[in-house]
Amino acid sequence: MKSWTAALAAMVLSAMPLRAETPQKTPVTTFSLDNGMQVVVVEDHRAPVVVHMVWYKAGSADETAGTSGIAHFLEHLMFKGTDELESGEFSKVVAQNGGTDNAFTSFDQTAYHQRVAADRLGLMMEMEADRMVNLHLTEEEIATERDVILEERSMRIDNDPGALLREQMGASLYLNHRYGVPVIGWRREMEELDRDDALAFYKRFYAPNNAILVVAGDTTPDEVRGLAEETYGKLQPNPDLAAERVRPQEPPQLAARHIEMEDPRVAQPYVMRRYLAPERDPGDQTEAAALTLLAEVLGGGQTSVLNQSLQFDQKKAIYVGAFYDGTSYDDGSFGFGMVPAPGVTLEEAEEALDTELAQFIEDGVDPEQLDRIKFQMRAAETYERDDVASVAQRYGNALTSGLTIEDVQAWPELLQEVTGEDIVAAAREVLDKRHSVTGYLSSPAGTSQAAQPGAVPPSMPQTEVTQ
Repeated sequence: MKSWTAALAAMVLSAMPLRAETPQKTPVTTFSLDNGMQVVVVEDHRAPVVVHMVWYKAGSADETAGTSGIAHFLEHLMFKGTDELESGEFSKVVAQNGGTDNAFTSFDQTAYHQRVAADRLGLMMEMEADRMVNLHLTEEEIATERDVILEERSMRIDNDPGALLREQMGASLYLNHRYGVPVIGWRREMEELDRDDALAFYKRFYAPNNAILVVAGDTTPDEVRGLAEETYGKLQPNPDLAAERVRPQEPPQLAARHIEMEDPRVAQPYVMRRYLAPERDPGDQTEAAALTLLAEVLGGGQTSVLNQSLQFDQKKAIYVGAFYDGTSYDDGSFGFGMVPAPGVTLEEAEEALDTELAQFIEDGVDPEQLDRIKFQMRAAETYERDDVASVAQRYGNALTSGLTIEDVQAWPELLQEVTGEDIVAAAREVLDKRHSVTGYLSSPAGTSQAAQPGAVPPSMPQTEVTQ
């Protein structure tokens, strides 16, 4: 009887339409200190824990030509000594107080973060404010840490053929913009980075009027304001800092680019394609929302259009994926990765991909698939709210990319409002091969290994380097 009842219940549930309730908005408060530092407070009182993050509106795309990697290098050096702390003491104090800390650098921002008990928030602010303006660097520390980042490049880039291909593709996709320079830097320039380079970047960008403080967890706006004024509020702004971030921009792109890279370490050949694509702009995120849905519809899993056609129906691929992240300060990219099935050449794989993209634009979006994807996105948004670090990351990343709190809060509903027609229109606009670069990665003739199901698929370009 119980099994019959369970089966009936399952039948009823399967017949019900997919629906996800709109989640309640997380309480978010923002204000600015007198020195220009923006503060964002995200309340979550379910556990006595806070995440404290300081985001600088400065990443690798803000570097001066010839000093690639200096933003990430400085991120490492920020864990050295200050007026109040010995070299390496910052992380030790965090650990001694039961917390964890780390940092990362991307194209558009550098962020430092700690997760600690709520009653340790003031201590985190004291230490972070100290190293915002009182960093001490010795020549010995510079030499040692430069070796560290060079080894990091060796491990993450030079020893990974896929990473090398993505690096070359980025340099080809962006003809003029600094997004074409890897976050970690070009090795030749990294080897020349010195103390003067680090301090010049530090003095230019590390100031309260170029920083955003995000605190999420068991605290209140009044508590954060009081602590922030006692610590960060005492720091002087940098009056020479430009109000707007000025960067080299892309000229009109008129020709498709193609890269072929061979490496004997490659066990799994694949094709990648990247197109220039608009980012989320403040007050105007509609096209980015459509592109976000487009990536899911085309290559967001085994039920996606490209996987169904190329992997299961035509047997031409063992993996197809699409990627897009519109949270960048300037135009980003939309892309695909495809691992051909055994016996399918890279040229045949690319041709099959192009054919399917053209067919998709002709056929449009399956309404049931779109409803399912929106339901999954709504659910993912709800689950994300359980992690205060994830929520803090979302706000900090958006705000240092030029968006506003209102944009962040409007984003989930914009995704739900996207129509199939919006998605096809975005595809027509962005999937223009004149604005693209295609990359082939394979082994030299005679050394290629057979494609193996379950092999690591081509991933989206690395846009962030963690300490």
